This record gives sequence, structure tokens and C-alpha cells, in this order.
Amino acid sequence: MELFKSIGDLHEEQEKTSTPESSEKVRCLIIGSGPAGYTAAIYAARANLAPVLYEGLQPGGQLTTTTDVENFPGYPDGVSGPVMMEDLKKQAERFGSDIRWGLATAADLSAQPYRITIDDRHLIEADSVIIATGATAKYLGLESEQQFMGHGVSACATCDGFFYKGMDVAVVGGGDSACEEALYLSGLCKKVYMIVRRDVFRASRIMVERVLNTENIEVLFEHLPKEVVGDQNVDGVIVHNKKTGKDYKVEVEGFFLAIGHKPNSDIFATYLNTDDVGYIKTTPGTSRTNLEGVFACGDVQDAHYRQAVTAAGSGCMAAIDTERYLSEKGL
Repeated sequence: MELFKSIGDLHEEQEKTSTPESSEKVRCLIIGSGPAGYTAAIYAARANLAPVLYEGLQPGGQLTTTTDVENFPGYPDGVSGPVMMEDLKKQAERFGSDIRWGLATAADLSAQPYRITIDDRHLIEADSVIIATGATAKYLGLESEQQFMGHGVSACATCDGFFYKGMDVAVVGGGDSACEEALYLSGLCKKVYMIVRRDVFRASRIMVERVLNTENIEVLFEHLPKEVVGDQNVDGVIVHNKKTGKDYKVEVEGFFLAIGHKPNSDIFATYLNTDDVGYIKTTPGTSRTNLEGVFACGDVQDAHYRQAVTAAGSGCMAAIDTERYLSEKGL
């Protein structure tokens, strides 16, 4: 077996992987397949834009990790996240959207048509681009987090808090987002434990005061979550008390992560205006970015709401903005 390659061989391989093997031209390219991307595809297809949508590594986005969705209009009995995403995908395909599996691995937005590379192999030249790549919730990296995803572990209290009404839950984090999650859950749950890994909050003073003045929120400073435990569903979390050096179990039925999100905008950051975290900036009230013909929708540009219904709404906006742009340009 050949274990080593010459420098020349390595350079040759890099050139092969960096040079697309094929290319095509499209009028409307949609990158991402959550509620924002699929809704944009529905509207773009109905506007006869012949949209091409690439689904990314997680077709359907974050909602595919959610067992039950009860707050999306049109599903009176609720629906599982994967089923809802499949419904949106079928609706987009019904109107002629070309939906493909693939990951956008590079972007050149320096000139029109814009050039997007898919899977390092296929080049798309697009008259317009709708970015709907979403954001990824940050997790602690515990194996048990993934094991109980959708069965007691969540990164969205607004999405899943209702399922824990009258129960005890834990929220991990010490910033404003964690405080907001804890306060929201305190109105639904019997008891909320805030697990703060440091000895102080990182949140603003007013948020800290609200948390400390809420009776059913108990703050556990200098505690590290070590393992989420349970049978089919979560029944507790093992924490390490940094002060005493001891581990113990906090009995909860819900475990909420509130340590931040990372918008999936890296390949566009060279060309588009973003905030300090990486959320793409759009003109208020629109989906327009700082580049004409490039639009952003869903969680990649929404650091505040991060809901399926708001993502879908912004996907609609992006498609309408795109149709008007292409019409004005005669494309």
C-alpha cells in the first residue's frame, strides 16, 4: 500500500479537486432546504423562475431533528419535523423546482453571473442567488446529547417548551439567550434549573435581575453538565460541581441548550455584510443583501426569532424580491 505521495502528486490532486468537472447556468439558485429554502422554491417556481435548489448536508434543516411541531400553521394536530419538511419539498417539486442533494462548497460573488461550486465538482453560474443555509445550534459535544435529541434534548425553548409544561427542565448557558430561554420556560414549567458553567452570568444586568427574581428558576453556578441520562427519554442530567468537586444528578425531563448558534455563512462572508457572529445583514423589510441579485432568508440572517414560520415567511420574501430583480434586469 502506498503511504506517501510526492509533492507533485499532491498538487495535482488539489488542482483536480479545486477545478469543477461540470458547469451549468441557471436563473435562480437556492442554497438550503429548511422552511426558508423550500418556501422560496415554491414561490420562485410559481413565478416561472425555474429554481434549482441544493439541499445541503441536512435536507430539511434543523427541523428534521424535531419530533413534534405544533406551532406551524396548517397542522392542527401537529406534525413531525421530517414529515413537515417532506411536505414542503413535495409542494416545491409540484410546481417544478429542481431539488438536488449537494453542498455548496465555494462561492465567487465578485461578478455576475455569480459562481457557486457544489461538492467541489459542479459549477453553477446564477443570475440570482437565494441563501437559505440556516444556522447551527451549538452543543456541548456530549454523546448523550445526540442520543436524546428530540427526546428531551432541545436547542429551542420556544419551539419545544410546551411539551414540558408542568415538568422540571434545565437550561445550559449564562448569556442573554439562556436567560430568555429560562424565563420563557419558567412560565410553562414547574422548575427551571439554569446551569451556568462560570461563576457569573454573561447576560445583561436587566436579564440577570429578571432571572434572579423569578421564583421557579434556580441558578447553578460553576456547574458543568457531564451526561444526559434516561431510558427512552431524558430523566436527568449529571453535573459536576466545580466548587465541591463532586458529581450529582439533577432530575429533569427536558435539557435545553442555550449557548449560541453559528450561522452557516462562511463561504459568503468575503462578499456579504455580516454581523460579528456571522449573520448575513439584509435591508430591513426585505431579503436584499449588499450585493444586487443576492438574497438571504431564514436563520442565516435571523438572529432573533429563529422559528419555522418566520423562516418560511422570509423565504417567500426572498423569492418575490428575486422575481422583481430578475424582471427589472430583463433576465
